[in-house]
Amino acid sequence: MANNLGMLYIVATPIGNLGDISLRALEILKTVDAIFCEDTRQTLKLLDYYEIATKTYPFKRDSDYGAIDRIAEMLFQKDSVAIVSDAGTPGINDPGARLISELVSRMPQLCIVPIPGANAAISALSVSGFPSERWSYWGFIPNKKGRQTYFKKIAENKDVVICYESKYRIIKTLQELKDALAVMEQSDRQIMIARELTKLHETIYRGTVAQVRAMLGEDEVLGEFVLIVGPNR
Repeated sequence: MANNLGMLYIVATPIGNLGDISLRALEILKTVDAIFCEDTRQTLKLLDYYEIATKTYPFKRDSDYGAIDRIAEMLFQKDSVAIVSDAGTPGINDPGARLISELVSRMPQLCIVPIPGANAAISALSVSGFPSERWSYWGFIPNKKGRQTYFKKIAENKDVVICYESKYRIIKTLQELKDALAVMEQSDRQIMIARELTKLHETIYRGTVAQVRAMLGEDEVLGEFVLIVGPNR
């Protein structure tokens, strides 16, 4: 029975600006018995800012079965547990998906409660101006293997595509995307890049790949990037 188990909360945290957290999330983090974090040092910055003293534990990877066992044991003891990632929503390119799958397998009646909040992909899409009826999220662009295939598939996709890229590869990514779109005769396809969302140096770049590449060339390429490829009209 669900009431013989603790509660598991999947809590979204700010992607940059510490003010971007809900009152409900703060209340959950204050009142649960334990918080499992992707990086306890990162989470403690948020907890200290809001004077939250809840005990924290590391949960760095979805393959961390020691942490999963510990969480399961707490839930069997009727403890309440919150899961947070460094930024954004757990399970969305961060640890959490396999944890939930494993716990549901062990405890089918477990009550898992989403506490919604910041998400970089959705935040970027909301200011893109691209139609949002149909879009897909492709996560982080591959580091090495499979990049050409990745960009070819983006060019073949007619709808909006959202992905993440690091400062180390964003220039290379724009060149490869430009080449893939050119092959499909889509050099005028519009894109948007959001850099450092919610942070001090938040910047939005819009235009064709060539135009955005030129804009980035004028700025120092730092921060984290959300890349949105507009629809093939």
